[in-house]
Amino acid sequence: MTTFDPATGLATGTFGFGTFQHGDDAPFPALVLPGGTVGDLSDLYPDTLAIFEDWDRAFDQMARRADEPAGQRYSFETVKALPVVARPNLLCTGANYRTHVAEMMTHNDMYRHLRKPGESDESFFSRNLAAVDRRAREGMPFIWVGLHSALAGANDDIPLPVVGGQADWELELGIYVKKPGRNLSLDEADDLIAAYVMVNDLGLADTARRTDVQFEWDFLGKSSPGFFPCGPFAVPKEFVDLAQARIQLSVNGTRRQDWPVDDMIFGPKQLLTYASERVGLRSGDLLIAGSPPGNAASHGRIWLSEGDVIESEITYLGRQRNEVVKEASNGRKPVFGPTITTGSYGV
Repeated sequence: MTTFDPATGLATGTFGFGTFQHGDDAPFPALVLPGGTVGDLSDLYPDTLAIFEDWDRAFDQMARRADEPAGQRYSFETVKALPVVARPNLLCTGANYRTHVAEMMTHNDMYRHLRKPGESDESFFSRNLAAVDRRAREGMPFIWVGLHSALAGANDDIPLPVVGGQADWELELGIYVKKPGRNLSLDEADDLIAAYVMVNDLGLADTARRTDVQFEWDFLGKSSPGFFPCGPFAVPKEFVDLAQARIQLSVNGTRRQDWPVDDMIFGPKQLLTYASERVGLRSGDLLIAGSPPGNAASHGRIWLSEGDVIESEITYLGRQRNEVVKEASNGRKPVFGPTITTGSYGV
């Protein structure tokens, strides 16, 4: 039976790695061990991107360092966790957990135009679930692109933007790529996975759909500053049993998400295969795999507000704790403001 370290959330006998900062010192790549020892790896690699670029040898070196600690060491509680990789290409999966997709389509304002007049939640949910099942049989993954400028550390504050009032959480499994890949087979894509990480994919439900353009969607608000808390560390694929992992998120002490990680419509290797047919994958790229049920819309539309505390955990991958704050606008007011969601500008 797997046991987990209370200090870090790591499974006994494993290790994580990431980017950390001690006080005002420069950020450094580091190994994290069960028990809370953080070992500086900057004598081996300048940053975590270099680790991914040299993955096979780097994994062996980190394994040796885990067995025989060397170099500067810190306590996990005394360092600040930064995003594991500073500026990765960020590929974000949408609509990848069956129940979550049906819940979102039933309760979020952006889909209410699809509801039949007088239709009950139960009937609308049933229709949406049938649509999800058809896509699982006949469709393909949906992936959009995020901005690395929205990445934040695992315990950083989450600033609520001036524009948008329906801030929502979505805790997700992240997948780090170890080498370049293009037009991959499923087996090749599986071999491309270096490590897993926890990412909270926050968003603004009231800015995603707009009616002043014919394609109707605008995902730019998903990349507001601080909207991708990442880490506190990545864990090599070899140490993570996705079949035993759960995604759990609480807001102000109340559990809002609690779901098995592997209950995906499209699994990690399918997502990477699809992505490789659209873009060229690179070492250190981060693909997040979608969110399970339990976002704010399905809990009575209790959107995040200033002062809320989010506590998150994915089995094997550690924990996050984030306080929701108001973004400092410095007196500036929006020029365009909220997304246009009424009327039609079509031809």
